[in-house]
Amino acid sequence: MSGATSDHYGPWTVEDVLALPEDTRHRIELVGGALLMSPNPDVPHQRASSRLRALLDAAIAAAGAPFEALTAVNVLVPDGLLIPDLVVVDAAAAADAGATLHADDVVVAIEIASPSTLVIDRRTKPSLCAAAGIPHHWRLDLAPAPRLHLGRLDHGDYLDRTVQPGESITLTEPFRLDLDLAALVR
Repeated sequence: MSGATSDHYGPWTVEDVLALPEDTRHRIELVGGALLMSPNPDVPHQRASSRLRALLDAAIAAAGAPFEALTAVNVLVPDGLLIPDLVVVDAAAAADAGATLHADDVVVAIEIASPSTLVIDRRTKPSLCAAAGIPHHWRLDLAPAPRLHLGRLDHGDYLDRTVQPGESITLTEPFRLDLDLAALVR
């Protein structure tokens, strides 16, 4: 842990986290005044993220939707600061954004589960995103085979539909997206 984090006393604030020096080895998020530090993603994770972002970009462009797909941006939620692997956000909000985006501007938050972040990705982040009112929360599990959990916010909680290994799916909201899970990991 760096000196900047080990010398801090008391609960952390969003301002404290944003003032930290850049850390090229960790993602630093904030939940309830406590830091969540996770190592940067491995190659399979980055490959899946890059391919999914390309699919999202193409689908957004084809639909003429007013969105933009972004990788690993700071998202303000009521209980802190999250850094989803990918987000689909309102394009106008992204154009005006600085270091952070507000959860109100996020249409889809996407996590790619890693062994080091599995519990956070499965439980903590969906709860925080739901409390922030983010309409869609997706989680891509890579191992043992790709499986995509598509959450749509309904009465304060995500109703999930799981796309199983080997399946393809066509989503219609928030825009049309044809998705073959195997293509994300080949």
